[in-house]
Amino acid sequence: MEDYEAMVPFQALQAFGLAVDAVCPGKKSGDVCRTAVHVLAGAQTYSETVGHNFSLNATFDEVDAASYDGLWVPGGRAPEYLAHVPGVVELVTRFVSLGKQIASICHGQLILAAAGVVKGRTCTAFPPVKPVLVAVGAHWVEPDTEAATVLDGDLITAATYEGHPELIRHFVKALGGKISGFDKKILFICGDYMEDYEVKVPFQSLQALGCHVDAVCPSKKAGDTCPTAVHDFEGDQTYSEKPGHTFALTATFDDVDPSGYDALVIPGGRAPEYLALNESVIALVKYFFENKKPVASICHGQQILSAAGVLKGRKCTAYPAVKLNVVLSGATWLEPDPISRCFTDGNLVTGAAWPGHPEFIAQLIALLGIQVSF
Repeated sequence: MEDYEAMVPFQALQAFGLAVDAVCPGKKSGDVCRTAVHVLAGAQTYSETVGHNFSLNATFDEVDAASYDGLWVPGGRAPEYLAHVPGVVELVTRFVSLGKQIASICHGQLILAAAGVVKGRTCTAFPPVKPVLVAVGAHWVEPDTEAATVLDGDLITAATYEGHPELIRHFVKALGGKISGFDKKILFICGDYMEDYEVKVPFQSLQALGCHVDAVCPSKKAGDTCPTAVHDFEGDQTYSEKPGHTFALTATFDDVDPSGYDALVIPGGRAPEYLALNESVIALVKYFFENKKPVASICHGQQILSAAGVLKGRKCTAYPAVKLNVVLSGATWLEPDPISRCFTDGNLVTGAAWPGHPEFIAQLIALLGIQVSF
């Protein structure tokens, strides 16, 4: 399945307070699914590289649709074969017959078509899925952008992962969620080879809440891109690295006025190693601390905080390999056990790695006064 299309909604919905289970036919809780990084980069169709390993937290054969409030169907190549698995088709049909909320993205609508649940429904999808949806009697909506999203009662569909913010927001509201305090403006400091999940998951999660979110990188302007890195834990003594998605910047670094932002987010990956040497980055970080605005930093992002001299007397965590930077900067080290554990100390939220995103995002939005209630 597509890497973003699995993890972004999975972690965002958890951050907002929902219980989320992920299953796959023929697999059980604790097993993993391989993911694919799909990128539209000038060719006539998307490119594909290997993404993160996605850990399942429930067993397919034990799922009872009646015990859930909604169903989310990611895209990628998985739906091509899942649409032919009787158990999958039966499960989708059961969710629909119970009137549950359905969200489906990209190629996920192939499964809905196989289940016969989109006849007469208005929907969109990744454009090559159009012939199948039209053939089963759906009312096709041509996606005018990659972020296109279509609502039709208890069915919400989107064309690509760029539609996540709107898709997630509509899904939350359809489940009875109410979002308050979202009129916030958040800045991300980005760099080449930042970790793929560690920028996209919090970025789109905050957008889904209704926040205005900007991403900047030194020496780059709005519309430029940063390459990202897929860092994963695959049994070696440290993380592995594979190429990730390209991430589009939304603002120009040299034009940023930090006084106009309510919080700062620093993704991890390899980018912080060199961003920590940039005096303009250091000055930007210091501004947020001097003005006591919320700062959320994850994984290797704390290398930048250490270089900025803002950790003295603080309590924080980071990716364990960054412990030396944290301790030498005068901070009290908090062991991330488990690796998903995050901590808040005053206006500072820190996390160790992307498995901690639900806590990381939840703690940041708490500092911002954003509430999601059901």
